[in-house]
Amino acid sequence: MNWITNYVRPKIQALVTKREVPDDLWEKCPSCGQMVFHRELESNLRVCPHCGHHMRITAQRRLETLFDDGVYTSVELPDALVDPLKFRDRRRYTERLKEAQGKSKDSKDAIIVAQGKLGGREVTAAVFRFDFMGGSMGAAVGDGLLAAARSAVEKRTPLIVIPSSGGARMQEGILSLMQMPRSIVAVDMVKDAGLPYVVLLTDPTTGGVSASFAMLGDIALAEPGAIIGFAGQRVIQETIRETLPEGFQRAEYLLDHGMIDMVVTRAELRDTLIRVFNLLCHGTSDSEAAKEEALDIPEAVTSDPEEAPAETAEAKAD
Repeated sequence: MNWITNYVRPKIQALVTKREVPDDLWEKCPSCGQMVFHRELESNLRVCPHCGHHMRITAQRRLETLFDDGVYTSVELPDALVDPLKFRDRRRYTERLKEAQGKSKDSKDAIIVAQGKLGGREVTAAVFRFDFMGGSMGAAVGDGLLAAARSAVEKRTPLIVIPSSGGARMQEGILSLMQMPRSIVAVDMVKDAGLPYVVLLTDPTTGGVSASFAMLGDIALAEPGAIIGFAGQRVIQETIRETLPEGFQRAEYLLDHGMIDMVVTRAELRDTLIRVFNLLCHGTSDSEAAKEEALDIPEAVTSDPEEAPAETAEAKAD
């Protein structure tokens, strides 16, 4: 046997040949630019160990970190209207929906509703999926928020909503804007039943989401550095023709100006929520009358405009 061919040549080739490195082993922090090993990033709840920047996480991962032992039960959501306006831009709305739904089997739209134990206490959670069309709020999301409220009232649990959304879904037009009052009805159901309603604002919380249920929590928490606002900074600056202050629309800015109650790091979030619910749930009423009254939803609050009663305006006038 030729020792040069069988031994020396493979050694030389191993030295000069480039090893294929998977693309997802390292992730660059968008804030400080440092490269972070993916296992270190995941173990740190996707918070940069160098600068503390909170990167976005999936709804499933958030639920796992929220509930005890990562155990929760998904609440089945009703089927919503699909493409009621037959909307089309560069692509059909139905095509965009199918593409987004193909990325996850856990939910059909931009919201997941689940129930589980948080510090031993039963809690209902509604978490937005920013990876589903930017977490935009359409009829399905409105249905999901109402389903979360009903479930919380029926089981007498606190409700926590975690939005991550760019606002209303443009492909559903006026129907998407109708979800703003529907979401407020869901909030009122929980509050009328005497149950705590807590909101965790994450990056980003903007548009119609921030203009409705997201700012109505009994306690408003936010993750560090989260963008929270209605219109974008560029639009505001061009409208008022003034330079906005540094940190405008960030969670810390809103905390300094009294818009939210706390800015909580992801590592401290579970313990903070446990303390909040221990305080808010003290003396919560369990009466069946309160539950039935809270579940009495007006028929006009429906995702299908054709089902709304014609007498609604006349009844309000009376």
